[in-house]
Amino acid sequence: MKPLKIPMPIRALMAALAIAFVPAAQAQDYPSAKPITLVVAYPPGGGADAIGRIVAQKLGEGLKQTVVVDNRPGFSGNIGAAQAAKAAPDGYTLLLAPWTTYAINSILYGNAKVGYALDKNFAPVSVIGYQPMVLMVNAELPAKSIEELVAQSKSGALSYGSTGPGSLEHISGEMFKRATGATMTHVPYRGNGPAVTDLMGGQIQVLFATGPTWAANKTSGRVRALMVTTPERNSAFPELPTPREAGVNNFEVRSTYGLLAPAHTPAPVIQRLNDEMAKVLQNPEVKEKFRTLGLDAVWSTPQSLGESIRNDLAKWTQVIQQAGIKAE
Repeated sequence: MKPLKIPMPIRALMAALAIAFVPAAQAQDYPSAKPITLVVAYPPGGGADAIGRIVAQKLGEGLKQTVVVDNRPGFSGNIGAAQAAKAAPDGYTLLLAPWTTYAINSILYGNAKVGYALDKNFAPVSVIGYQPMVLMVNAELPAKSIEELVAQSKSGALSYGSTGPGSLEHISGEMFKRATGATMTHVPYRGNGPAVTDLMGGQIQVLFATGPTWAANKTSGRVRALMVTTPERNSAFPELPTPREAGVNNFEVRSTYGLLAPAHTPAPVIQRLNDEMAKVLQNPEVKEKFRTLGLDAVWSTPQSLGESIRNDLAKWTQVIQQAGIKAE
């Protein structure tokens, strides 16, 4: 009996269906093959690491699979992000992404240098939360409000610190100057610690810092905060006014965190992760832990996260170009 000859178009279709079936079958069993790795591209002990460990624990409980935090610091988070982008798209490698920072990095340095394209090499899973920047000043500064700070800046004697050229702190300061007409000199530092030390010592007078930085230093008596940088008050610091309440228009900065997977991760796996993240981010224990870090827990669909990333890339491109900020 002669073997049945299958026409080429049908054979090609059958091959395509077979290839498509493999990830679909794997997705049905997900996650059963091995532990999941959550890449946190920052050192242990920092804010991103704390957020990552909270997510890893609760996500692992929901998936009934171990989620291991893998710290891969270096190059402002780009080393770990690039490694995650190149991982197998099977749902077993995820990236905790402060995507505002990644968007700024990719604009300043270019996709080729950072090793990934934020909007092309990753599959969005969910937003994790929003964290404001806090405008901190040295406690000896006479200004008690934004209006007084701007007025005092006209003397030309004020300087603001950042964690380096092109950092979110740097860009926040430049945006603030454009929105208010304030005159301040930028002083870059190699990291957050030295900048806070000099703020307390009066070597600089102003610093846009993360929520955890303000939380760690607000009882010192050597610094005070004038506002958060988000349109809504933050649950961790409800006493701090928003920019609009403080008299600043057209000004908004927030550090946004999301969960990403490598591009081409099967849709059923992304959906499973998204479903579990909805439970994680609605967990009262998680929300309270996030609150102590100045992070408001926020869940989203993968599509909404993807749109937010694209919007951020467009927004920060315009801001960076208008401010003339360049990488050093």
